[in-house]
Amino acid sequence: MSADLSSASAVDILRAVRERRTTARGVVEVALAQAAATHGALNAFTLITADRARAEATAVDAALAEGRDPGPLAGVPYAVKNLFDLAGVVTVAGSKINRTNPPAVEDATCVERLRRAGAVCLGALNMGEYAYDFITDNAHDGSTHNPHDLARSAGGSSGGCGAAVAAGLVPLAIGTDTNGSIRVPSSFCGIWGLKPTYGRLSRAGSFPFVDSLDHIGPFARTVADLAAAYDAMQGPDPRDHACAQRRVEPATPELGAGLGDLRIVTLGGYFEKNCPPQAHSAVAAVAHALGSRVTPRRVELPQAGLARAAAFLITATEAGSLHLGRSKGRAADFDPKIRDRFIAGALTPAAWYLQAQKFRAWFRAQVYEIFRDVDVLLAPATPVPATLLEQEMMSIEGLDMPVRPNLGLFTQPISFIGLPVVAAPVHTSGPQPIGVQLIAAPWREAALLRVARVLEQSGVCTAPVARFAS
Repeated sequence: MSADLSSASAVDILRAVRERRTTARGVVEVALAQAAATHGALNAFTLITADRARAEATAVDAALAEGRDPGPLAGVPYAVKNLFDLAGVVTVAGSKINRTNPPAVEDATCVERLRRAGAVCLGALNMGEYAYDFITDNAHDGSTHNPHDLARSAGGSSGGCGAAVAAGLVPLAIGTDTNGSIRVPSSFCGIWGLKPTYGRLSRAGSFPFVDSLDHIGPFARTVADLAAAYDAMQGPDPRDHACAQRRVEPATPELGAGLGDLRIVTLGGYFEKNCPPQAHSAVAAVAHALGSRVTPRRVELPQAGLARAAAFLITATEAGSLHLGRSKGRAADFDPKIRDRFIAGALTPAAWYLQAQKFRAWFRAQVYEIFRDVDVLLAPATPVPATLLEQEMMSIEGLDMPVRPNLGLFTQPISFIGLPVVAAPVHTSGPQPIGVQLIAAPWREAALLRVARVLEQSGVCTAPVARFAS
């Protein structure tokens, strides 16, 4: 393989390693060098685990030499948001406070499953403090830059994941999504992201944010890579109450099935009213590429704006409760913007939280009714493409809004009820890429990945490596 692995997909690397055209150790050495060379420009990694990566790569090469199967991701480099446990490493979760914690004694479940699949962990990636952030402007580790334009944000809170994959430093990254933290970086960085159904993938060994909203999922530059990473992490796990009984349902075998009889509809109402031109153009391009399978009518999610408001309230309340002790004992060690949000959440009246949960149950029932007649919904992922790093305000339909809380305008009503979503990248609707959400009923990730594959083959949704001067 080329000494520059930035354009290689996980599938490309896997084949080259299995066919002995290269070694896993050789791949890792190139990947480590590329990560180090770009650190100053991107600030994507907060820790490079070089010794671990070399040991895991050596194990893959040894298995091949002995005629053993090294796994379905043999030799593929990846990295994780720094809230996942890596054995022997302190799990900082983007914070200053966690740095005084002892190192993790074992890997997070998803990390262990990727290791068993033969993937090679390069390290930990930058994120917003305690995941309460849409732009990865970290007061302790610095901001992550968007590789398509270094003056712009990579999105958040999994911004390091988005930047590392878009720049070709790794073909895969694993992040989390509570209110949009996979979909916003995917949109800003112009790559694929998958937020599976709530409870599909185990969160065990990840530092929590909001238990009733937290998801984990992969980032990639190709749909096949996205599906491969997702499949490798599937399976029940008693350490995560939401995933304890979840069976494995592989998506990779279904990628070539096409659209079949899938019924696809564009979301209107709230998702159309608040949709600026570039986001609208991206959704229209995706709908056009899917052709006759897209029904001309629009579907509305009833009270989507209230769903977003309730998601805000639940997020603040659960997160504020989780961090109450830290807010009391080590208030000065927080980014003040994050600390104040936690304190406000801790002071939220219980009656408000209970009302939000009641509304959540009602909203879930209404949306499930929609899925009786529809298989996939289309909606913008973010209202705007990547914002400038210092940008405080943005304009939505003539209304000035603060950037930080409003990048989840379209993602929060969806994750609020745990639906699976693929964020599809569109690079043709403006100077910066922007994403489109493909949304399905619970447990229908395979259908979404089928649609994603059709969009990729059409050329409308692709994820070229961002070329930038490091």
